[in-house]
Amino acid sequence: MGALSYPDSLIREILAETRTIAMVGASPDWVRPSYFAMKYLQRKGYRVIPVNPGAAGGTILGETVHAGLADIPERFDMVDIFRNSDAAGAIADEAIALATDKGVRVIWMQLGVRNDPAAARAEKAGLTVIMDRCPKIEFGRMFHELSWCGVNTGVISSKRPRLRIRS
Repeated sequence: MGALSYPDSLIREILAETRTIAMVGASPDWVRPSYFAMKYLQRKGYRVIPVNPGAAGGTILGETVHAGLADIPERFDMVDIFRNSDAAGAIADEAIALATDKGVRVIWMQLGVRNDPAAARAEKAGLTVIMDRCPKIEFGRMFHELSWCGVNTGVISSKRPRLRIRS
């Protein structure tokens, strides 16, 4: 397994073209990273459909929770996997099987999640795969939300900038 590298143009394109995300492993627990990521992505205009068999039938952040991808009645562009690397294989296979009917174009595996065989199967089926990245973090990076604190600006310093005072 080599290092993963994705062009910023690809990440930006995916985030700009995606409208609906099926988040597998979404949690109703507000302290879980998936809850926070879902809330953030919703506030950025994405529709995020939670998938969690243990919470199916309930709601998370106003969206009905589904037991699996096949249970989602509408189309979705991306599958965001908040499960471990081993579980990502079966989820990717389900997404591949549903790609034509549901409109799936992207499988995105969260930070720390990597399954190269699943990625190869998905890419062979024509899907784009991103692994070991977070769409929430990448959105902030791509659309300059992190620049106010010096991240991704090329200038990171502990020194205060000089203020220019106009007279």
